[in-house]
Amino acid sequence: MTFVDYYKILGIDKSATPADIKNAYRKLARKFHPDLNPENADAKKNFQQINEANEVLSDPVKRKKYDQYGNDWQHADEFEKAKQQQQSSASRGSRNSGAQSGTDFSEFFESMFGGSAGGSRGRQAKYRGEDYQAEIHLNLIDAYKTHQQTLTVNGNNIRITIPAGIENEQTIKISGHGGPGVNGGPNGDLYITFFVANHHRFKRLGNNLYVTIDLNLYTAILGGEITLDTLTGQVKLKVKPETQNGSKVKLKGKGFPVYKHDDQFGDLLVTFDIKIPTKLTDRQKELFGELLKIST
Repeated sequence: MTFVDYYKILGIDKSATPADIKNAYRKLARKFHPDLNPENADAKKNFQQINEANEVLSDPVKRKKYDQYGNDWQHADEFEKAKQQQQSSASRGSRNSGAQSGTDFSEFFESMFGGSAGGSRGRQAKYRGEDYQAEIHLNLIDAYKTHQQTLTVNGNNIRITIPAGIENEQTIKISGHGGPGVNGGPNGDLYITFFVANHHRFKRLGNNLYVTIDLNLYTAILGGEITLDTLTGQVKLKVKPETQNGSKVKLKGKGFPVYKHDDQFGDLLVTFDIKIPTKLTDRQKELFGELLKIST
């Protein structure tokens, strides 16, 4: 079996910290994401390898097994149990010793789970497959609506539906899509963590959205109607006369959808930032002077 060096795939060494692994993965995932490289035939394969490497090295338990057993890390628990059984049997002592001396345990596993007498006992023991970890990165507009995405895990394409309103760093479980079971055991599960990027205008807190918009002095004083951009289009917003700087207006139901409740929405809270006019003409200055005299 060809050895797959997960450290080399992520461009790090064995002394890498969890933060180093996380940073390396995110950098490479963005670089080789298939959606960003539609013309690159190797991008999908590279992205798959990067995800596999991250799944193992970002998990301390899996990483320890990988460092010790290499490609056979997923069967580390079975190996330890089988090794203990062999150590208790003098007739199989030599085979057990040979298995311990190598760095590739594939032949040993084959002997344990193959057609030998020892293998028949191995086949009777069923082991659940490993759980996998994956990440999906979304922008705020993606998270606003229910949509589907295809995720590649261990060479398999999994099409999932992402409900509107998914939270940043929320994790969901896809049962049975983890590592394969051993000896007929059940598959592990797939855990997907979502990372929702900040928006350049809107701030999200729970199901509410917050936005600050500029308001000219004249509309703030006299009142009027302005056009406001939202995540789903433009709306008309009435401004009351004598609106103060920092005033807030709540637009009910114009916020973020409630998770798994597409018909329920939070609110949009608008804060006014009143802008003082600049580069006044002489006539404008004169009029403001008259206003000052009247007001005093």
